[in-house]
Amino acid sequence: MDKTAQDVLQDHGLELATHRARQVKGDMLRQADLILAMERSHIQHISEIAPEVHGKTFLIGKWQNDEEIPDPYRKSRPAFEHVHGLLSASIESWLPYLR
Repeated sequence: MDKTAQDVLQDHGLELATHRARQVKGDMLRQADLILAMERSHIQHISEIAPEVHGKTFLIGKWQNDEEIPDPYRKSRPAFEHVHGLLSASIESWLPYLR
């Protein structure tokens, strides 16, 4: 995980030191009940890998007017803070639909 991302998460009380990035694969997508992506380009890529998962793939910002969330990789800490806020709000907006 990017060091800045890890620092921002820690500052917000989240500890994900054991997190490891993985490449998305068809089997992984087919096994998922719900797939949330940050950007439309991610959804397009997912559809190319496993077209059959289209109906369970959404923007994480769906309930925030289909807001896309930019990847802050290689950007400044304020960019990571901004993305953290967007992701937090988006996750909160999904909760009523997941209970």
